[in-house]
Amino acid sequence: MARVLHIEDEPSNRLLVRKLLESVGHEVTDTDSGLDGVRLAAENKPDLILVDINIPDLDGYEVTLRLRGIADMAGVPIVAITAEGDKETTLAVGADGFIEKPIDVREFPGQVARFLGGHTERRDSDTDELLRVRSQKIVARLETKAVELSQANRKLEESARLRHEFFQNLSHEFATPMTPVRGYLKLLIDGELGPLTPLQLKCLNSVRSSTEKLRGLIDTLLDVSHLETGRLQLYEREYDFSQVVARAVTEASPRFTEAGVNLIGPDTPDEMPGRGDPDKLRRAMVHILDNAAKFTPRGNDVAVGVSAGVSEDSLSKTFEFVVADSGPGITPTDRERIMQPFYQVDGSATRTVGGVGLGLAYARHVAEALGGGIEVESPPLGPVAGRQLSGTAVSLTVCQTVGTPSDGPDS
Repeated sequence: MARVLHIEDEPSNRLLVRKLLESVGHEVTDTDSGLDGVRLAAENKPDLILVDINIPDLDGYEVTLRLRGIADMAGVPIVAITAEGDKETTLAVGADGFIEKPIDVREFPGQVARFLGGHTERRDSDTDELLRVRSQKIVARLETKAVELSQANRKLEESARLRHEFFQNLSHEFATPMTPVRGYLKLLIDGELGPLTPLQLKCLNSVRSSTEKLRGLIDTLLDVSHLETGRLQLYEREYDFSQVVARAVTEASPRFTEAGVNLIGPDTPDEMPGRGDPDKLRRAMVHILDNAAKFTPRGNDVAVGVSAGVSEDSLSKTFEFVVADSGPGITPTDRERIMQPFYQVDGSATRTVGGVGLGLAYARHVAEALGGGIEVESPPLGPVAGRQLSGTAVSLTVCQTVGTPSDGPDS
């Protein structure tokens, strides 16, 4: 029994070859793409390769040239099966044989057996010239593709620029009318415009909660747009990391109450002095907390941990903020993708959780701008706030210099 790879874009031809060869005991793998055929050949190392000349992406000549450039394919017979290909060119680029279409169903198994047994068709003396001409055509085709790709890349860059400008303008247009709405809501709730009944106050607080969520989304949309274009402004000032964590937890707490999720921790040190932009750092933490609340089932737990460390040379310190949830977890494929703007594990219209896929992207950019980063573990490798949870742990770290190298001991 031999392992045969068949590269052919016509389904009926693939089916016919499969039936004829499997009936005599061969194992057949097929594909409709030249690029995929090269990959399968390199991975599976078949005993024989059958290739059609007119196939997508790379044609049969190019596939044969590419396969002959792979060391492991040197002794593998390659046979062209085609109605339109040139036999001499096929042999010149490295094929061992040529079978015309339509194939003879009675002769075909025997033809395959001969090539498996080492049969090779003779090449004419002018094969070098044919190979040179064909190679020139391949180069010309690849040059054309390169030009097309370059043009497509420029269009993508322009599209990305327009997208960034659109989100930036949209965010500003949304933010402008939000300012008086928030201001008047505060005046009403604080009683500055007259007394309110308990029901009126309850309704206004609900409106304010929704307004703040919308404002947070607008701010994040604007910041991600700035991040992608390199125009995000980070401010430098002294802050206490533990206080930033405490404010983030306080801000996110209503989301946990609404979702019926238990928030455990954090047990923060009394003082964790740092320097950077505490406002953007707090918002990054809130996004991580909101994400955990969103994906944790009602009645389950989310744990928050905080820690600090100093490098071996005592020249830098690291603060870490960890949020572990009891949600469904994240696949290895999605762990990196969830950090991309607008990506959501479940982006369908019927998803059970909200959001637009900006929070973790924002948190990652802020952490990296502050010298740290974001790491995702699913499930968490260790306990957080004394709890070993089964979902996902997201760790945000910031790192900063605290000293300069010593010149050595005093003499």
